Amino acid sequence: MAGPPPKPWPTGEAMQLEPLVRRVLAPNPSPYTYTGTQTYIVGLGDGCAVIDPGPDEKEHLLALDAAIGDEHVCAIMCTHTHRDHSPAAKTLAARTGAPIVGCAPLVLDDSGPRADASFDRTYEPDRVMEDGEQMTGPGWTLTAVATPGHVSNHLCFALEESGALFTGDHVMGWSTSVVIPPDGDMSAYMASLEKLYAREDTVYYPAHGEAVEKPRQLVRGMIGHRRQRENQIVRLLGEGPHRASEFVPKMYKGLDPRLDKAAEMSVTAHLIDLERRGLVARSDDIWKTI
Repeated sequence: MAGPPPKPWPTGEAMQLEPLVRRVLAPNPSPYTYTGTQTYIVGLGDGCAVIDPGPDEKEHLLALDAAIGDEHVCAIMCTHTHRDHSPAAKTLAARTGAPIVGCAPLVLDDSGPRADASFDRTYEPDRVMEDGEQMTGPGWTLTAVATPGHVSNHLCFALEESGALFTGDHVMGWSTSVVIPPDGDMSAYMASLEKLYAREDTVYYPAHGEAVEKPRQLVRGMIGHRRQRENQIVRLLGEGPHRASEFVPKMYKGLDPRLDKAAEMSVTAHLIDLERRGLVARSDDIWKTI
């Protein structure tokens, strides 16, 4: 997990990444969001889509207004409904009249550590996109790519005209994604990584961190990293039973203490996956090999 770059960060600035894509950074940095949530605007000027509008904060909404200008907003698209991604959708829809499309709504009690990214209960899409469905506008086509795992309702969006993929939190430019049960699912997450590895996208635009210029190389490394974590867990269980929290200091050397709970939840997601495969078992909160 990389530390953030030196300040100043380009918060609120509309940065042109390629002819069809602009990026606006929200002012919500944290140990979980890196320098903040990145909202993407797709379009050339005749009509645009806004991807992951971000937190419902005045400063960010003003920055989006400035970036959009008089351009018609065709759609507001959300990859998933953590609170750092989708809450501004409702306000932006009221301002622009644009429909909210993309992921399905999801409302769960969040027992995880991410107070900044618990589920957005205000999210009400006008259209839920299934895998392979498309949203089109003047000169652009966005295709939904279902990628459950980080959360069950996660979508990526493929920009057909350029080969770019907007990856939300599924693949980020600075860190692996946290997978928090019960909605986060490690088996689904790994399958979604394999799905992206089989694709031929040319660049990833994540919601946090810089653009990924070698996407298949990164995904291959992420798959290997998760398999390495799984092997660590199995090896440590070979030494004796463990609680999930007891894996963290052994597996995550030098981790920011604020991320301990997130690491514990990802370990738990691995353990649940191993349990389903008949490799480990638990009694109360104690895990052991079978």
